[in-house]
Amino acid sequence: MAENMRFILIDKIVSLDSGKEIKALKNVSLAEEYLADHFPTFPVLPGVLLLEGLIESASWLVREAENFAHSMILLAEARNVKYKSFLAPGGQIEYTVQVRTIEENVSSFTGIGASDDERIVEAKFGLRHFNLADENSAMAAVDAKVIENMKQRWKILSSG
Repeated sequence: MAENMRFILIDKIVSLDSGKEIKALKNVSLAEEYLADHFPTFPVLPGVLLLEGLIESASWLVREAENFAHSMILLAEARNVKYKSFLAPGGQIEYTVQVRTIEENVSSFTGIGASDDERIVEAKFGLRHFNLADENSAMAAVDAKVIENMKQRWKILSSG
């Protein structure tokens, strides 16, 4: 069953200052599959998923700034990650991610996640961005499909 799980850790983009900063929200529901296995008697959003929310927020900054030039945006490094509290079902976290640099294939950020004005997670991290066709030209169609899917998700996340 775990191999079918798909984590989308951003529900809505609240604001975007292109190439500079993004604010995004995540609501935690008791219905989320991973909560059944992660501290079943004390369900909280796992720390690695708190960090992933920062990474996912930053990836939207990269996609928007580069006009969706890359299909793959992956974590390259995370430093100074600090978990300061828990986020339980019913809670909401607001991620604020600021750009340090965005270059053609790499970028770096600082980010915080807060709930009710209390910091829950903070980190400095770097991403790498590329297309699968960079290594294998036969993958260009896959790149195009991934990028199109990301554009569709962007419309949903950034609307209203």
